[in-house]
Amino acid sequence: MDAAAKQAAVARFLEEYAQVGRAGNEHPALRGCAEIAWSEIPDCPADLPYLFYGLLDQVAAPEAARVLTNVLMGGVFHLSAAVPAALPFLLRLAADPEISVRSDMLDVVVVTAELSQPVDADNERAVLLLGNDSDHPERELCRNAFSAHASLVRRLLHDDTVDAADKAVLQQVLELR
Repeated sequence: MDAAAKQAAVARFLEEYAQVGRAGNEHPALRGCAEIAWSEIPDCPADLPYLFYGLLDQVAAPEAARVLTNVLMGGVFHLSAAVPAALPFLLRLAADPEISVRSDMLDVVVVTAELSQPVDADNERAVLLLGNDSDHPERELCRNAFSAHASLVRRLLHDDTVDAADKAVLQQVLELR
């Protein structure tokens, strides 16, 4: 999805769920979200915070989760440049049992953990599918974000609602640092 398509998807979301655009948000999980210069991140819509706010609205949450996931994933096997900045908010939301789309956010966190793993440059198949690490600085930035928010990752590791496979991926990302 290119930048124009991402911006159009966010605009459609805001048209359909106008209440999300009008309401500010003071949820602790999203503290600092509005202060990030999202529009300065390549291919990132400036209105990205409204998707996060939409995750807190019972009616808008499923669509907000779908659009946010599409905006953050740069392709089937690629993270967008916005993921490292979004990761702290995703982790906080995934760790909050009160969030109705928590499992969707956990899925994004786990996929991010998997896609942020270093790629062995000698593994031609992995390089073909995922590209070289030097071409994807978002991977290392995500690993840094996981490390900086290790307490949230550990909270997920001790959460009985998180399945064993997801816990294994999260444990692995913690061990990279």
